[in-house]
Amino acid sequence: MAQELTGTLKNVKETGAITLGFRDSSIPFSYLDDNQKPVGYAMDICYKIVDAVKKELKLDKLEVKLNPVTSSTRIPLLANGTIDLECGSTTNNAERQKQISYTNTHFLTASRYVTKKASKINAIDDLKGKSVVSTAGTTNIKQLTEANAARGLNINIIPAKDHAEAFLMVETDRAVAFVMDDILLASLVAGSKAPDDYTISKDAFSKPEPYGIMLRKDDPAFKKVVDAATSALYTGGEAQKIYDKWFTQKIPPKGLNLNTPISAELKNEFAKPSDSPDPDSYK
Repeated sequence: MAQELTGTLKNVKETGAITLGFRDSSIPFSYLDDNQKPVGYAMDICYKIVDAVKKELKLDKLEVKLNPVTSSTRIPLLANGTIDLECGSTTNNAERQKQISYTNTHFLTASRYVTKKASKINAIDDLKGKSVVSTAGTTNIKQLTEANAARGLNINIIPAKDHAEAFLMVETDRAVAFVMDDILLASLVAGSKAPDDYTISKDAFSKPEPYGIMLRKDDPAFKKVVDAATSALYTGGEAQKIYDKWFTQKIPPKGLNLNTPISAELKNEFAKPSDSPDPDSYK
């Protein structure tokens, strides 16, 4: 007899469906195209995982349900069983690992800020006494709050409901800067009305941090399938093609090109997939 199925695999087999959590504005990881369909780099990876689950369970067909999540709802909706995988731009850190699990890293980012060039903000210390926005429920707003306290910067920190609202605050001069993962800032700038008006800081609030697809904790059978699927994808070279499609070519709906070639660090990560990368290994 085959091993008794448990957890997510058992549920997927019984219902014939798997639910993916997606973000509506985390370009190019997970966002809505012109037809309101979730697309992106993380979505492509999740569909590869779905294929592996379907194969593992020997299913002829597997229905994919799509459920929107935000920075604040993604962990609760995963924990309570509403979604099975979270396909977005979620930082893998030790604190979150107490609540949920991750599969192998699919991206590395650092927490930086975007400002208008006209603001002449050249370093984190230049934000002293100014209004700075970040998205509620993210690691970035936490890092901003900690840096503010540690450096005595007296910044007025504004929490925004999502990345689009936060960027709009800089665009309309209600905030001088928006602190977020650098790649998400690059996508917002590329899609803005006047991309040349903005600059992304060299100064960072963090070391490079890994993104991973989230799954429920304490579900080793499901994690084994997911880890094997991502590991094969990353080491086999197909991930580089998926990466290039979203980061170095024109992407829907507006034909933006983020012009962000794969970094040496991420290439190393693909060569040796890991679900718990050591941030100290990135310089």
